[in-house]
Amino acid sequence: MATTISTGTRRRGLALTLLLTSQLMLMLDVTVMNVALPRIRTDLGFSLAGLSWVMNAYTLVFGGLLLLGGRLGDLFGRRRVFLAGVAVFTAASLAGGLADSAGVLLAARILQGIGAAAAGPSTLALITSTFTEQRQRVRALSLFSAMASSGFAIGLIVGGLLTEWFTWRAVMFINVPFGLVILTLATRHIPEPPRVPARLDLPGAITATLGVGGLVYGFIRAAEAGWGSPAALASLVGGLVLVAVFLRIEMRAAQPLLPLRLFGDRNRAAGYASFFLGPLSMMSAFFFLTQFLQGILGFGALATGFAFLPMAAGIFGMSRLVPTLLPRLGPKPLAITGTTLMTLGMAWLSRLAVDDGYVVGVLGPMLLLGVGAGLAFTSLSVVIMGNVPPADAGAAGGTMQTMQQLGSALGLAVVVTVAAGGADLMAGMNAAFLAATCFAALTVAVSFAFRR
Repeated sequence: MATTISTGTRRRGLALTLLLTSQLMLMLDVTVMNVALPRIRTDLGFSLAGLSWVMNAYTLVFGGLLLLGGRLGDLFGRRRVFLAGVAVFTAASLAGGLADSAGVLLAARILQGIGAAAAGPSTLALITSTFTEQRQRVRALSLFSAMASSGFAIGLIVGGLLTEWFTWRAVMFINVPFGLVILTLATRHIPEPPRVPARLDLPGAITATLGVGGLVYGFIRAAEAGWGSPAALASLVGGLVLVAVFLRIEMRAAQPLLPLRLFGDRNRAAGYASFFLGPLSMMSAFFFLTQFLQGILGFGALATGFAFLPMAAGIFGMSRLVPTLLPRLGPKPLAITGTTLMTLGMAWLSRLAVDDGYVVGVLGPMLLLGVGAGLAFTSLSVVIMGNVPPADAGAAGGTMQTMQQLGSALGLAVVVTVAAGGADLMAGMNAAFLAATCFAALTVAVSFAFRR
């Protein structure tokens, strides 16, 4: 009997390792290319405008297809969709590393986004179905949130290391061995939960994909060309209209792509709002701190990556405490404390000056942001997924990650616009951090909506 329990525990541990590795791999690719962009431009002959799409192509496709990817896992088998997503992502990473032209690299990034949208929601749903005991589920979901929250910072570290020591192509190639290991071991160690007999809500799938994709593209375009850009405005208006049509379809659909009952739980609804507002605030830290470190302090790619280590460490450190604190305190005090620390960190950054060094001006805010984000957001996956009906786990996970992607895209568009109005680079950064402070304060307000 003891051997059986030990074997089952080891199998679940390996399953969790594989799922968390997949999630980290998907989140790294949101930022891992950042520090490699100058070398990519030189190597493949990108125009300055085209270079931004090395990042945006992945974000746009990933964000636009998440709702569809989550529901496909519910309908056609979560492990099957997860493995298909990892396979596409891994093959696309290999193709991107071998790219000999700008077009090939952009096509590879689009395929990576498709693979990530299939694998991401199923990763979260598989964790929920594999860990049924409450304490184990809380721990597993907390670690998942830590990966999702710190993946942006770790991406900068990994990108800096690989670009400095090898070549920008290593940033793509690094996914291949991890993807192959996941594909080799997942069928043996990750159990396939029962499939839900249902039909795909095709009208909902089309309107959701086009609507969310339109919003993400509109925010990306607004960040590049300003809010007066006709393309940005048309995309945002079209996206909002399609999302409204999508919600009306879901209200009437017998088997909806997004069951609106997911928002009926007060804690889950507050969790979704926090997952939108948190990245809305945090994107300014990643974007402008990278510019401050490289453009003003003169840090190289490798030093810039390691400069974000305190933030990543704070998030991971809190992920170890949340499984103990959450059952005792509930989400409300954790969310209030964490978002308050985040707000203080952003307010501190809004006072950043040109003559501030890393230790004086950056280290303290990074620690506050890391610890705050770890406390506030590590528990949210547990709140959202902890009691979701098994048939809706993929849809719930897809919705959570869609909120995160929309918040990130909107946050970047807003802070870039705010910064553009500054008298100089530093004044623009201070204004952007002040705007991010206001968004962080909104997350504090939402935190009071959680039940005790």
